[in-house]
Amino acid sequence: MLQWIPRQPRKVTSRELANRLQAEGFKVTKRTVERDLVALSGAFPLASDERNKPFGWSWQKDAPQFSLPGMSPLQALTLSLAHSHLQALLPAHLLQPMAPYFQQAEATLRQSLGKSGLRAWNRRVAIVQPTQPLLPPKINAKAIAGIHGAMAEECQVALRYRSRSAEKPMKFRGHPLGLVYRGALGYLVCTIGNHDDPRMLALHRVEAATVLAEPARFPAGFDLQAYANSGVFGFMDEGPIKLVVRMEAPAAAHLHETPLSEDQVITNDKQGGWLRIAATVHDTSQLRWWLLAFGDQVEVMSPRPLRTAMVATVASSARLYDGGSAGDRQP
Repeated sequence: MLQWIPRQPRKVTSRELANRLQAEGFKVTKRTVERDLVALSGAFPLASDERNKPFGWSWQKDAPQFSLPGMSPLQALTLSLAHSHLQALLPAHLLQPMAPYFQQAEATLRQSLGKSGLRAWNRRVAIVQPTQPLLPPKINAKAIAGIHGAMAEECQVALRYRSRSAEKPMKFRGHPLGLVYRGALGYLVCTIGNHDDPRMLALHRVEAATVLAEPARFPAGFDLQAYANSGVFGFMDEGPIKLVVRMEAPAAAHLHETPLSEDQVITNDKQGGWLRIAATVHDTSQLRWWLLAFGDQVEVMSPRPLRTAMVATVASSARLYDGGSAGDRQP
């Protein structure tokens, strides 16, 4: 039951806990759960919110994380590495709920390795980002809590939103459809007012969000994953393709150990020092950026539409640089 109690500001009622226990096969009543919660609050940092009905229980905001069974050193190590990697990639509001777990992981490692061992371990593990790191924008914690609440209750949400170019914020009602994260940026996908066309709202531009009592409307047949893959976020996905490329051997060296797909095949190319790689992958924006990053060390052979797109991009880049630096060009 302790594991089902959320951390403040969320809460759970004794009736909800009793129903869940009964569903798990435990013969309990609401009154039994209430007595148990009062007793447990004497041993654990639990708090009862009696400001309005129904009353609810939650872990105190700053309470250390409680878990059963105890965290193993391997689990603690995994969480510690995940924290080191994710803190540079995700907004703070996504990492904040995990803080108690990270603290418990550090305590477990300190217990198993000792203070000197933990310091030595931290000095011997480094995380290098595969892409250009960007600092995540600041997000209003109360606003994101309101959005999460509206999504959980499937209700409308009153938003105060300031677009990039607007001098004053706009106020409107939204129907939350989901959240999409693109690296450090998060977006609320929603419909506005009586319109059915999905809109994207950057979370860091939401100044306020209040859960409303009216239920949210969902467009018929809407699929969040399909919408995210449609290219509206800059991450296009045209579906699976049979990719065939020529790559200089040094550039392709890592593909021997980290293949593009399960069916990847690497063979020698007719030109010495080059390899030919064939693999089934999705034609996405990330794939095209990855190929372009190799410059003249890679040539896309097929499929033809991808090769044509790559040729157009490279030609456009060449025209941009043709004629010297921007300062040398004549207007």
